[in-house]
Amino acid sequence: MNALKVAVVGTGFIGPVHVEALRRAGQIVTGIVGSSPEKSAASAARLGLPKGYASLADVLADDEVQSVHIATPNELHFEQAAAVLRSGRHVLCEKPLAMTSSQTAELLQIAAKSGCVAGVAYNIRFYPLCHEAASRVAAGSIGEVMHVHGSYVQDWLLRPTDYNWRVESKAGGELRAVADIGTHWLDLVQFVTGRKVVSVMADLRTVHPNRLRPIGGAETFSGAAKSAANPPTESVRVDTEDCGTVMLQLDSGANGCLWVSQTTAGRKNMCQFEIGGTEQSLAWNSQSPNDLWIGNRDRASETLIRDPALMSDSAAGISQYPGGHNEGFPDTFKQMFRTFYGYIAAGDFAATAPFPTFTDGDREVRLCEAVLASHRERRWVDV
Repeated sequence: MNALKVAVVGTGFIGPVHVEALRRAGQIVTGIVGSSPEKSAASAARLGLPKGYASLADVLADDEVQSVHIATPNELHFEQAAAVLRSGRHVLCEKPLAMTSSQTAELLQIAAKSGCVAGVAYNIRFYPLCHEAASRVAAGSIGEVMHVHGSYVQDWLLRPTDYNWRVESKAGGELRAVADIGTHWLDLVQFVTGRKVVSVMADLRTVHPNRLRPIGGAETFSGAAKSAANPPTESVRVDTEDCGTVMLQLDSGANGCLWVSQTTAGRKNMCQFEIGGTEQSLAWNSQSPNDLWIGNRDRASETLIRDPALMSDSAAGISQYPGGHNEGFPDTFKQMFRTFYGYIAAGDFAATAPFPTFTDGDREVRLCEAVLASHRERRWVDV
């Protein structure tokens, strides 16, 4: 496929991940833009990029740029995505797509009018064995899906001295753990089962109602132990959740449960699900992403080790290395971008998109709003 010229907005943890994966996916990265011209220049130099844009306006003034990736704090997504689409460029935005469903609904309209391709970076579904699980469910090999459960847990916000912009609702939104990592799980489970979550019941908790914010800020996953020194701090009130449980019902009648936490010691970044079917079960864990457990009732259970020669066409299509050569987190972004830009290159935008779209992003925000309403009102809420 022909390479497009792409600019990345955001110089924190995930922006450079996009830069690396875009290069591996065969696209041309024109430059990067941060929250200040100085950050842009420093990041461009560090990543070996030709341009450190002073602002998003400078990106959109560059006629070379054909597509833009947004990897900025959540509060900026709506305005930035809208500006990119209105400029006539393709856009791939980090999750959540926006802060409210009214914003995502407007973005859907803007995207439809633009004629451009618009995606959301739910990368976890691009682990090959997640595609394999989806193919097996779609083929009926596990029978009818009866129930699903799992979790997404981390420990980088375990202590009250751990701080990131995400803990403040103004920058990240009223939900944090659910919106930041829980939506990855929800997107993944809906992708694998081919079903939608239609009702939720949530119980959330803020473990640390006050946190110490370093004056000058902190990077995602930096951790207090890794700080260069003990910077001066200020106490901030936190009204977003650190952990919680979400019971759910799928449109097929299957039910399930999600546990989400950013305060589970020792779990650096673990997403896992188990799907129970009438014939088989499937289980997968992001810390062992090259293994898919297949549970059987009347014979020994199995473990499928990622191998393109043994997987479905869908899974093999996003697996570039032979069996025994592990693929992990950075590869999910590469495969997502290969899929996104392959779709653009094919040119048939009426075809079903094989990647998470703004429609998926809109649905995840509506899910978050239902989860928050359920928690506050202590009841089941339909999505």
